[in-house]
Amino acid sequence: MSQPSYLNFDTKSYAWKPDIDYRKHPEVYRVGKGEQGVLICEPYKSEIGPNWRFRTTEIAEESSSKIFEMFGRYLETNEFVGADMARKYLQMGYTRARRYANYKGGKKYDAAHDYQLLERRTGEQEKAAAAAVFYQRWKAAEANDLYAALKKQWKQEKG
Repeated sequence: MSQPSYLNFDTKSYAWKPDIDYRKHPEVYRVGKGEQGVLICEPYKSEIGPNWRFRTTEIAEESSSKIFEMFGRYLETNEFVGADMARKYLQMGYTRARRYANYKGGKKYDAAHDYQLLERRTGEQEKAAAAAVFYQRWKAAEANDLYAALKKQWKQEKG
């Protein structure tokens, strides 16, 4: 049986650190997989995070639009780390809204019963629609030619 990844999490070996200013020290930033580092990397967490909401489709539209605009501004100023973090927030908007659509209260594991996987439910249309909004913007960010080139170069040079 698989357990949540946050159990027994080794913060010391985690590549992203909360005490680093990634704007001042972008050279230590790693792209990683999926959404890694999204809730840690400052100042981007503080800049992008307050705009991240997905409770309803309308809120998801406004939120993903703001974050996508930020993504574009980071690219315009050649700030890859900010663009990658904005992309991660768009991805996280999709994954979290999907989790709330699939699991009551967004909880996937039952902590009271040895972290057994809870029963999956479907039909939470509002959250599913919010997820679709974020999905479109996430994929648009990933499809951006400048972003794709910067990401490829970053991964080759820095990881």
